[in-house]
Amino acid sequence: MAIKDVSYIIKTRDYYRAQGYTTDYLWAQFDTTPFTHLEKPLSESRIGVITTTMPDTEAGRVDRRVWSTASAPIPRSMYTEELSWHKSMTHTDDVASFLPLAQLNSLQDEGVIGSVASRFHSVPTEYSQRNTLEQDAPEVLARCRQDEVDIAILVPL
Repeated sequence: MAIKDVSYIIKTRDYYRAQGYTTDYLWAQFDTTPFTHLEKPLSESRIGVITTTMPDTEAGRVDRRVWSTASAPIPRSMYTEELSWHKSMTHTDDVASFLPLAQLNSLQDEGVIGSVASRFHSVPTEYSQRNTLEQDAPEVLARCRQDEVDIAILVPL
């Protein structure tokens, strides 16, 4: 039996049309990807982490906004239930599997990177490009600049 590819975009469009939506979702598209060379060696750079997981608190579950959390101590858990991951095949009990703070701390100890930023940032998954581009992205950029981050690692879940 041959396996047939299923186009995620077509399947999603058809799903929403069947529910009565008349305007198709406009998928984000970028013809060019900006690239910036590092201004200093990796061994002197401060690394920040941006994730789509939320703080595992009542506020983190309810208040869908940009959050900043101390990188140390590393959180024992993060709120992930509303995110899309294969819940029957894996879990998010091991924070290190999706939030690489311990790994970055090891790289810092080895001198591979300069330092880990004192906090990491959580960004809500958002289906509004406007909110992402006009609210969340500028807020995260401002916070990364406050933290003097040289390199940001994006970790979606």
